[in-house]
Amino acid sequence: MDETGSPENFTRMGTLGIEEECYVVDAHGRPTSGTDELVYEREPPELLQDRLDHELFKCVIETQTPLIEDPADAREQLLAVREALVEYAASEGFGIAAAGLHPLAKWRELEHAEKPRYRAQLDRIQYPQHRNTTAGLHVHVGVDDPDKAVWVANELRWHVPVMLALSANSPYWNGFDTGLQSARAKIFEALPNTGIPTAFEDYAAFERFERRMVDNGSIDDRGELWFDVRPHSGHGTVEVRAPDGQADPDRVLAFVEYVHALVEDLAARYEDGESGTDLRRELLDENKWRAIRNGQSASFLSRDGEEALALGDIVEADCDRLDIDGIRTLLAAESGAERQRRLRDDGAQSLAAALELQY
Repeated sequence: MDETGSPENFTRMGTLGIEEECYVVDAHGRPTSGTDELVYEREPPELLQDRLDHELFKCVIETQTPLIEDPADAREQLLAVREALVEYAASEGFGIAAAGLHPLAKWRELEHAEKPRYRAQLDRIQYPQHRNTTAGLHVHVGVDDPDKAVWVANELRWHVPVMLALSANSPYWNGFDTGLQSARAKIFEALPNTGIPTAFEDYAAFERFERRMVDNGSIDDRGELWFDVRPHSGHGTVEVRAPDGQADPDRVLAFVEYVHALVEDLAARYEDGESGTDLRRELLDENKWRAIRNGQSASFLSRDGEEALALGDIVEADCDRLDIDGIRTLLAAESGAERQRRLRDDGAQSLAAALELQY
């Protein structure tokens, strides 16, 4: 990976890319080491070649869709990648599951990857990274100008807690109920360079920050800026990294639709010369905490901090304004965290089965 990206990578508007972190599981649905076999020791199917990677733990595997030129093709591309992954894993004796945290994962019992990149992170970050069994959904939307990408990412920060609340799918951590709806978000926030970032004045300011972090040894490369939303200087996209992992593809596609619509809307407002909103990070962090703790029942401080807005009211307003419907469907359904708690009463086997990756 290049240490830093380039403003020249921001050339395409509205393209999509979907990255999913999933769990490799055994016959009982429990996380198990499998990325050595699936990523390194075997030949993956053609669709997954160069689009399959592992994460810190050998039980976490990541897929990337091909570049999606037309958002109408997102479903077909996502399902094709999921089907290829599940069938490939099954041929090697593994299953694939998805959630923000796997409820049956106990990090002390799981193996870390040997890849030098992750060994360096473990050495530098220590305990917070050693326990990082998280898995998320990342959505990339192409933006055709670097300053525009930074402005859009700045404005998206207020929407990050909304997405997290709708995606909350990780109530269990290391075998116990945390009382949170998205424990993944809190576990991941223990790492440096995470959470909701401060605003950047323009791309030059972001580039200086990125270079400074590399030059001073804070990160090895741009990929270690793990913020909830960021301009991706390698792909030329705005990347949203807020949602928990999801087994149901319809839930993933609801976030893809939402992120794409927001980026397109904000890009148009940037072109119209709209000034950005001045949001304090403390306010955004409060909203994120509300999403972590309360999930779909959360209310959020408005942009001026003067009132609390119910999640349902935000969803309705955004669906009407952006002409989308997916997140409205999410809000009407049982949340992932609620479903896990309900199924836990039926036993670990039922809970594990409910997390199997669907396609």
